[in-house]
Amino acid sequence: MRDDSAPRPESDTSFLWSDARLLGFHPMDESHKEFYDVAFRLLTCTQDSAPAALDAFEEHVKSHFGQEEEWMRTTDFPPSDCHVQEHEAVMKSTREVRELFLSGQADVALVHDFALHLFQWFPGHADYLDAALAAWMSKRAYGGKPIVLRRKI
Repeated sequence: MRDDSAPRPESDTSFLWSDARLLGFHPMDESHKEFYDVAFRLLTCTQDSAPAALDAFEEHVKSHFGQEEEWMRTTDFPPSDCHVQEHEAVMKSTREVRELFLSGQADVALVHDFALHLFQWFPGHADYLDAALAAWMSKRAYGGKPIVLRRKI
């Protein structure tokens, strides 16, 4: 688990990945780094590059959420319902934004707004739901809580 009394090296609302986001379970941390990359592409895409950015984001969250849900299922992670519901809500929003954009009912501003909301949502999701899963997985894999070492920024 993270030591919440330690100063965070960077704002929770940053659009770029930093060690402040590490949870201590490497496979999950790697997936979270990729989340930041694909969400940042949504935030910075143009009208022309938005379809590719939306495709990349949707592909990522299917894999990312699928992996976490598989970990929850195969390890009998107790509080999985709320976690899965949040994943489903993000997937639903992703499909809706994609459909609105591709049908011409919305422009790139909607994609940017969606990305902003993702960056607002993700830190809380990761700090509570994903951190609990990371601790669970670390306990099962290594016999203890994750230790998180952060570079000084």
